[in-house]
Amino acid sequence: MSVAKDFETPEDIIFPPVNLESNEPPLETYLHLLQMLLLIKCLDWWWRDFNRINDYFAAGNISIYYSPRQPKSEDFQGPDFFLVLDTEHKPRDSWVVWEEDGKYPNLIIELLSKSTAAIDKGLKKQIYQDIFRTPEYFWFDPKNLEFAGFILVGGTYQPIELNPQGLLWSQQLSLYLGVHENQLRYFNAEGQVMPTPEEIAQWEANYAEQEKQRAQQETQRTERLAAKLRELGIDPDTI
Repeated sequence: MSVAKDFETPEDIIFPPVNLESNEPPLETYLHLLQMLLLIKCLDWWWRDFNRINDYFAAGNISIYYSPRQPKSEDFQGPDFFLVLDTEHKPRDSWVVWEEDGKYPNLIIELLSKSTAAIDKGLKKQIYQDIFRTPEYFWFDPKNLEFAGFILVGGTYQPIELNPQGLLWSQQLSLYLGVHENQLRYFNAEGQVMPTPEEIAQWEANYAEQEKQRAQQETQRTERLAAKLRELGIDPDTI
């Protein structure tokens, strides 16, 4: 397959309509779907607290149209997950580069499978490096847990080295990426896994239940003490 030429905007180009819909096949497996959704929702949750919810776009498995000469390129499919910084956070049917101030993704993650691994490691990596010039590219296999990351240095992807904990630092995210309980997760600068919204909700529910039990135990203790005082002829309400 040939690689499309780099994005250009000469006056003689007739731009395609902007309402281009995504043209991507379904994700390979349920595990791939869960992983993509996990990456999106956790980033939204984490960055919400940093007032970043309105200045980025994170999505997955939607087409990126980067060549107005050939809008529906057959050279590759849309990334399984990608992040664009310094852009409006709004729903999109696809990412159309020439309608987004020429912006390409700052970070891309592909979820490997038997049928896509060769393309993800070959043609797509070449396109992301040479045409998109995406600063960081990662891949992860939800089944065998293969995980690797690359950073663009002098126009060429160089491997990101694992830290002692087995995590890869992302400058674009200001977070680590790593495998936790068979899933690709975000980790903070101290190497602690960032909780999912569901995990936070469960922790809050557990804490509320513990507080409820403590309150019940305190009430029971107070009632037992009051009963003992009455046995001794002492009115606990007068103490």
